[in-house]
Amino acid sequence: MFGQFLRNHSISAGILLFLRVYLGWAWLTAGWSKITGDFHAGGYLQGSVSNPVLQGEAMIYPNYVAFLERFAIPNAEIFSFMVAWGEFLVGLGLILGVLTTAAAFFGVMMNFAFMFAGTISTNPWMLLISMFILAAGANAGRYGGDRWVLPYLRQLFMRKSGNSMLEEKKVIKVA
Repeated sequence: MFGQFLRNHSISAGILLFLRVYLGWAWLTAGWSKITGDFHAGGYLQGSVSNPVLQGEAMIYPNYVAFLERFAIPNAEIFSFMVAWGEFLVGLGLILGVLTTAAAFFGVMMNFAFMFAGTISTNPWMLLISMFILAAGANAGRYGGDRWVLPYLRQLFMRKSGNSMLEEKKVIKVA
């Protein structure tokens, strides 16, 4: 019943608009400050490896720490770029309501990455809001660019898949 409300009602779309803009602004400003500032993820990544999330003496996320050591730290330049622009683009997508569920999904992925690294901050709050946006699906972008973008993409992909089916029928008839 609550899921139906989130996915279908204009009232929930209005509520989600405010949540989307709030969350989007948080992502957008975080990303913009990194893009225009002197951000480098190397220090954060090193700190995450040096101070992993522990329970007693045992690491909670040893695979994530190994990923950071073996892949993220050697590629810190790429990760710096991806984090800064990822945060900015997630924020932009949420504020404009364009590809809203995709933006929320990638925001969730970044929130989990930050929490696995031991950063709590606002990540749980942002994750909770994102879950409502994801559960609402297309209704979360009803009062945004998704109103026009999603029908266009559906039409575009339906046309392409329809053309490929026609081409297959022609090939079968010729053979």
